[in-house]
Amino acid sequence: MRSAHLIFLASLLLAGCGGDEFQDLRDFVKNAGADMRGKVEPPPDIKPYEPFTYDNDSNLPDPFKPRKADARNAGHGGQNQPNLNRPKEELEDFPLESLKMVGFLSQKGVAQAVIRSAEGKLYRIKAGNYIGLNFGQVISVTETEVKIKEMVQDSVGDWSERESSLLLVE
Repeated sequence: MRSAHLIFLASLLLAGCGGDEFQDLRDFVKNAGADMRGKVEPPPDIKPYEPFTYDNDSNLPDPFKPRKADARNAGHGGQNQPNLNRPKEELEDFPLESLKMVGFLSQKGVAQAVIRSAEGKLYRIKAGNYIGLNFGQVISVTETEVKIKEMVQDSVGDWSERESSLLLVE
């Protein structure tokens, strides 16, 4: 019986702790979002897919063949076109990425770079020599760098210049 009285007293004590002490917080949480209503915009109308049938007999261009921007000026090569008839030099058989500058020397005041190919063969070049696959011509040679002017052709057929360089590898 005594344990029943203890349980009863403990229940009364706990019930007394659950009074109105935090009622204001409960009310705030309950009513905090009452006046807030989110507004979600409706999704846009989705247009149904309309398939297109390509007809070879129509005047439409073939979608799988490259097109030129302006057929009147295309393929003329422009003023930057490299000399395609000159004899190629040995280093024009290699992409620039596979060549390394491994040394520098000067003979009679002419700066020369020592270039190693991917095959390990060494070559000497100076300003005016050709190098790389893109009609690259050596502009200058310093102790640490070989500057190259390359000629690249765009999709229309015109030629443009770009500069590249080989840095000395230590």
